[in-house]
Amino acid sequence: MNLQYISDNKGKTTGVFIPIQEWESLKTKYKVLEVEDTGEQSKEEILQGLKQAVEEMNLVKQGKLKARPAKDLLNEL
Repeated sequence: MNLQYISDNKGKTTGVFIPIQEWESLKTKYKVLEVEDTGEQSKEEILQGLKQAVEEMNLVKQGKLKARPAKDLLNEL
């Protein structure tokens, strides 16, 4: 496999480039990659995430869950 590694300005590897022909071969071999390929969530996944967020916000309001700083949340994204 002809991979190319991507590094940041400090030399830390941050990603991998896979030639499209090899990517297509991997998708054929590992069907699960086809689902991951779009990077999009299904309607059900989005609704489940929203439901969980609302439940967590209600727990924060009730004092049963500690809120996180918005900066930490944004850093996760």
